[in-house]
Amino acid sequence: MKQTNRWILFGVAGLVVLLVLGLVLQAIRNLLWDLSYILPPWLVAPVLLIGAILVIALVIQVGLPWWKGWKTRRGTTIDHNKPPSPPGTRREAAEQSLQSIDRLLDRLQDDVARQALHVERERVARELARGDLVVVVFGTGSSGKTSLIRALLQDIVGCVGAPMGSTTGSQTYRLRLKKLERGLQLVDTPGILESGLDGRDREQEARKRASRADLMLVVVDGDLRSSELDVVRSLAGLGKRLLLVLNKCDLRGQEEERRLLALLRSRCGDLLAVEDVIPTSAAPQSLPRPGQKPWQPSAEVALLLQRMAVVLHADGEELIADNILLQCRDLGDKGRSLLNRQRQTEARRIVDRYSWISAGVVAATPLPGVDLLGTAAVNAQMVMEVAKVYSVQLTKAKAQELAVSVGRTLAGLGVVKGGVALIGTALSVNLPTLLLGKAVQGVAAAWLTRIAGASFMTYFQQDQDWGDGGVQDVVQHHYDLNRRDSALKRFLDTALRRVVEPLQQTSKKRLPPQPGPLEEGDALGRGHRGQ
Repeated sequence: MKQTNRWILFGVAGLVVLLVLGLVLQAIRNLLWDLSYILPPWLVAPVLLIGAILVIALVIQVGLPWWKGWKTRRGTTIDHNKPPSPPGTRREAAEQSLQSIDRLLDRLQDDVARQALHVERERVARELARGDLVVVVFGTGSSGKTSLIRALLQDIVGCVGAPMGSTTGSQTYRLRLKKLERGLQLVDTPGILESGLDGRDREQEARKRASRADLMLVVVDGDLRSSELDVVRSLAGLGKRLLLVLNKCDLRGQEEERRLLALLRSRCGDLLAVEDVIPTSAAPQSLPRPGQKPWQPSAEVALLLQRMAVVLHADGEELIADNILLQCRDLGDKGRSLLNRQRQTEARRIVDRYSWISAGVVAATPLPGVDLLGTAAVNAQMVMEVAKVYSVQLTKAKAQELAVSVGRTLAGLGVVKGGVALIGTALSVNLPTLLLGKAVQGVAAAWLTRIAGASFMTYFQQDQDWGDGGVQDVVQHHYDLNRRDSALKRFLDTALRRVVEPLQQTSKKRLPPQPGPLEEGDALGRGHRGQ
């Protein structure tokens, strides 16, 4: 059956082609016949050729740009709808992360915040394109970090053997390992776990540099204290590759060294491989020799260099990409946090505007009872504007559905009646009975609209999801927040200026003028007229 249909289609297509070809040939024949009556025979062919060339040129001039534009639009539509292809490598994933940060930057309105994030983004991009691997030496004060770097560089850097806190800022040194194409940047960081404000500041600097490392050498000179183990766990939790270096092995015997290595490997068994816990002696103590100069043993860092070479040879490129991915993730979190704050500010402005619009409508035309859902808590237009702030396109029907859902929840939870009672109690102290009803309904309308608007904001912040507790929990949460004394006082102070005072001024204009005190002349005049 399919074969038969295919032959029928081929036959119809062939007939159409023959028909079009016949019409074209007939048109050419008629044109030749007409030209032969008008022009000399020798001029017919050249005129026909020139006309054909002009027609072809016109088709190319007009049709080719149209074709390219159509292809571009078609390709753009396809690319827009098609999700981005998954990255094949970590480097590609890092590049895609940088592109997503660019899109975040385009949506930020705060120039200062956008510029700061852009500077960080450019720094991360340079990190992705750089040539060196960054190895950060990290540890407590006087654990031997600077001595270890000196031994690795085979040159004296920094101040060795000084008291804790001597390295007050990060310092960077460069070296190369054999058969490793990339160079190494060794970063000496300030000591951690030091007391005092300056010590905490230096530790923050050390942690900041550690968060940007491709590989970290965590240097200890004994067993890990609980505070040190917490630091190691937090660094491992960042996704960083760690080597734990047990330094100053020259100060203990072989048995003590083996015991400490076994203890460290046991404590860090869920964080590090056994071979990633390495003994070193970066600055061995000199040994006295009677009658001669003390003998200075050489530094013992060969095992560390070998392990670094193995790790960096095998995983160097991946470590760089992993590091960039982590930094991109942090940048993305910062950008999304800035964007969320920007959206919250815009959405609150919209909710605030609709709150006082609702108050004005209800105060001007008060409703019977406390049924304020139609004008205060439920407002589909507000829902659509808040959705737009969060880049969500809603139909009017969907916006009305959301508004009705929140309105019913407000009524079902007793928020409407409770809100009117709460506002009425707060306003009854300073208002006459004549104005109390209008003022209470108007202010309550604004307050309920504020609760509804805050609930919609939470819904859109959570990617159009009310959460596990549903709309009831969200509405109840914002009701509880808005009825707190401080929040309610701020709202009522604004409501007095925006709703109550205008109502008082309007009511004064409508009331008849009250008679004032009589002057003495007026009283005498009236007395004479009475006589």
